[in-house]
Amino acid sequence: MENRSSEHHTSSQYDIVIVGAGPVGLMLSTCLARWGYKIKHIDNRAEPTPTGRADGIQPRSLDLLRNMGLKSAIMAYKPARVFEVAFWDPPKSGKGIVRTGTWASCPSFIDARYPFTTLLHQGRIERVFISDLEKNGVQIQRPWTIKGFKSDSNTNSEYPVEVYLEHVDGHHRETVQAKYLFSGEGARSSVREQLGIKITHKDPITHVWGVIDGVVKTNFPDIKMKCTIHSEHGSIMVIPRENNMVRLYIQIASSTDADWSPRRTATTEQVQASAKRILDPYLIEWESVEWYSVYPIGQGISAKYTIDHRVFLGGDACHTHSPKAGQGMNTAFLDALNLAWKIHLVESGFADRAILTTYEIERKDVAETLLAFDNKYASLFSQRPPAAKEVQAASEQANAQAEDNEFVKTFKESCEFTSGYGVAYKPNALNWSPTHPARSLLINPRGTKLRTGRIMINANVTRVVDANVVHLEQEIPLNGSFRIYVFAGNPSATSKALKDFASHLTSKTSFYGAYLRPDIDSVSHHEKHNPHSLFFTICTIFAAKRAQIEISRDVPNPLARYRDHVYADDRWDHRVPEAEAAAHAKMGLDQEKGGVVVVRPDGYVAIVTSLVEGSGTMDALNEYFGAFSTKKLGETMAQL
Repeated sequence: MENRSSEHHTSSQYDIVIVGAGPVGLMLSTCLARWGYKIKHIDNRAEPTPTGRADGIQPRSLDLLRNMGLKSAIMAYKPARVFEVAFWDPPKSGKGIVRTGTWASCPSFIDARYPFTTLLHQGRIERVFISDLEKNGVQIQRPWTIKGFKSDSNTNSEYPVEVYLEHVDGHHRETVQAKYLFSGEGARSSVREQLGIKITHKDPITHVWGVIDGVVKTNFPDIKMKCTIHSEHGSIMVIPRENNMVRLYIQIASSTDADWSPRRTATTEQVQASAKRILDPYLIEWESVEWYSVYPIGQGISAKYTIDHRVFLGGDACHTHSPKAGQGMNTAFLDALNLAWKIHLVESGFADRAILTTYEIERKDVAETLLAFDNKYASLFSQRPPAAKEVQAASEQANAQAEDNEFVKTFKESCEFTSGYGVAYKPNALNWSPTHPARSLLINPRGTKLRTGRIMINANVTRVVDANVVHLEQEIPLNGSFRIYVFAGNPSATSKALKDFASHLTSKTSFYGAYLRPDIDSVSHHEKHNPHSLFFTICTIFAAKRAQIEISRDVPNPLARYRDHVYADDRWDHRVPEAEAAAHAKMGLDQEKGGVVVVRPDGYVAIVTSLVEGSGTMDALNEYFGAFSTKKLGETMAQL
């Protein structure tokens, strides 16, 4: 760390240095670049991932990518889409394999917009992010690596992290100062090593797998589906890919083998021969092989994700697990997103630095759940094949409770988690609970179906200004703002409550009025999402037909300024078939009186309150935001 002489030595300042241009680093960089931060982003590879690696995008991640405006670019590659999983096992009598059943990849009891897994080569996904970064002035500096760093807020409180970078040829070096350093380097993170953070390995390695990507010629009927195949010769997982490719995961060694070794390896030809034996009586030949690798299944988790909340780890630098459940890239995306908006709220002056502590708390808990699931998943994969009636039961609706044996329960729990909708953040300053400093009796009204720390429920509504039917949860893009959904119920019943809420919003001591944009007087008339504050976007949803709503009459200022975010809750939904206002009903909010839902910038529910006349609703929200904002908010004067 002391010998920093170089042929090319510069010193410059950045908001953040990001090391590694895999999924976690690219997601973090993309978010912060869009929100105006100065980024130094390096990667030790000369180009993006050329072949192999992660390929599965789960339904929740597809929601996120759509919310970022990146979904269409990814779908333009025409990825494979997995709607069902097929199970093949030895027959009751005879040899070979038979299909014992199928079930939905994302069953109907999960309210998903995209009930399928999207499968696409990681390098193409990386390029979509890189293209977006370039539009926002960020170039990945390649091939560069990190040689060391120092973090000392006493020496430099504004840019406390000094980072030493080097070109992989060893001839060019650079020293930069940053507010933050992020390691997205993967399992062999040098930043983690310098921090002295240990990886805890959950279980000893018990299996070695081969993975092969290629184009095949086969008469196996389910080659275009995701399959788990058990035979007397071993196990295979089939994953369809873009451009007629298929990925095969093939078990090549187990701890039960007489000659077991976790360092066991195999050639491409050996793995192909094993696949042929497992698939018998079906035939398979490879027309081409794009990528091949052998890896042991090991589960590990980092003891810490940060030491000083200036230097952070994410993605595989924090957690390693089996790739077969398709969770690695998806978990990385959510690691990055979780950290991005928290850094943004701190650096833009809205939130106390203490909220950065919730990154490790929230994301490590998810990683622990992932590893527990992964261990269970691997165990299920190697146990006896499920009986056909169990497969059928697992495919059916969640309300068939008589069929809920242990296998079905495991399947349902797993599907919610693997889809991404099962992520649940525990109570903290950002996720309200009865132990939160906000104690108003209006919080968490009776009947609400929304759970804090969980993703907001999907709903279709009609946008008033243009009569378009839209997905409410997608209407506010990923802009770093809290999303305030004012479910305004019946306009004739809530008129005064809505006017009171709007009036208190404008108070200089409200969570909204205390954080207005400094350039508010020059904001474009066409600004849809942040006309007044960069920290909040407001939607107003009436339990009425669109033709009955008149924005100038029914929506008081400043809510009316968000004219593109005024909606009629008039769309029928099969999940609440009797409801006249389906969005209100799905949220569990009174269709006459409504309520207010605050959603975090990452789409997770923060707090739910009643909408009442007087200042009570505002008092409750001021208490919530006051638990972590940098300014003192509100004066309690509720008129209940």
